[in-house]
Amino acid sequence: MLATSIRPPSVQEVKKLDESDYAIMSALAYSLKERIQNYIDIDPFTAPDPFDEKQDYNYSIFVDRQNPNRLVAMIASKKNNPLPQLPWSKILTPRLARVSVAKQEALGLKSELMPKNTNNFYPYRRSGRIDGYIMFAFQICGQH
Repeated sequence: MLATSIRPPSVQEVKKLDESDYAIMSALAYSLKERIQNYIDIDPFTAPDPFDEKQDYNYSIFVDRQNPNRLVAMIASKKNNPLPQLPWSKILTPRLARVSVAKQEALGLKSELMPKNTNNFYPYRRSGRIDGYIMFAFQICGQH
């Protein structure tokens, strides 16, 4: 389920988050991870970030509907995937919204919350194949 009335936060809005926002984001991220693991397998180790020029992904962020500046997770899904789309209506709680973002927008938000250059995303698999990459708010390592 893609939220159309919620716009993604800007990097400036994310910079204004405080410790209580991070705590809420982290709790929501753990809940999302538990729910999404019913449909995908998440690898135990991170991989290079999916922002290489050669890579072609659809980028989405998951935000808290109560404060859309709270970024809960980010996902990069392979384009032209033969597998059916994930059942977002079953995965997302009423508190979360999924918002599509452009590659540059996703990279800007990732760079603000995860300033480490690479290996911030976990590969996820369906039917044994890597279907994309996911990053959760509980991984946040600081801000720029």
